[in-house]
Amino acid sequence: MGGAGREGTGVPLMKQFRAIIFDIYQTLLEDGPGPPNAEARWQTLWKEKLKAVARLTLADFAVACDQAIAREHTSARELGIDYPEIYWPAVACEVLPELGRLPESELAEFLFQYAQIWHTIRLFPYAAELLSSLSKMEVLLGLASNCQPHTLRELDTALGSVGLPFSIFKPELCFFSFIHGFAKPNPHVFRSLFARLRKLRISPAETLMVGDRLDNDIDPARAQGFSAWQLTRLPMDKGQQSGDWNQLATYLNVAMVKSGQR
Repeated sequence: MGGAGREGTGVPLMKQFRAIIFDIYQTLLEDGPGPPNAEARWQTLWKEKLKAVARLTLADFAVACDQAIAREHTSARELGIDYPEIYWPAVACEVLPELGRLPESELAEFLFQYAQIWHTIRLFPYAAELLSSLSKMEVLLGLASNCQPHTLRELDTALGSVGLPFSIFKPELCFFSFIHGFAKPNPHVFRSLFARLRKLRISPAETLMVGDRLDNDIDPARAQGFSAWQLTRLPMDKGQQSGDWNQLATYLNVAMVKSGQR
């Protein structure tokens, strides 16, 4: 990286940003609709993992889970917790007690396969190239995501498909809502990251938050003193701190490694 500067500033990236924290869904991972044969796949999942015929349709399971989640959210809000988060495996086991009898690894596999029924996942174009470049530089990478355990496997799988390890992200700079019981845009999310950065002697101003949503990612990060970049699907006009992955690379003054060059 050397002394290359950010476009138009002459400031080396390592002096400007010592840490970059990414959202996951719709930032690193593109979250699309599920396959058309969802109900058939649900029935197959039951037969393979639970050795039984599904006693709830896919739609009925979703409704029951939504009701359980609403109850948990209500209880948390009554305790003064804004933007509460659930632990998805516990909710699934409440709705389907059969799942609670599975070994932990088999439960995780069931829920991962279930997630693949209702959505499709892939890395955003050029995300791998920029992550590959950044992982070779003296900048710490982290994650801040409203997510569940299967999300981390989805990201690990997507990264692995392009030769990147999940370990490019520093555990101390990773916030996963399912672990803490609250989610973005709760100000405690970025306050927690603020405290962890201070331990590493990194200021919020030296940290860039990259996410797709103003309400969940950009505004809460800026409120805590972070810099922020709103990731968009399409290029944006110059002068705005937002744009697609190519514009983010230009903003950071980082040359992306192209496919086949890793």
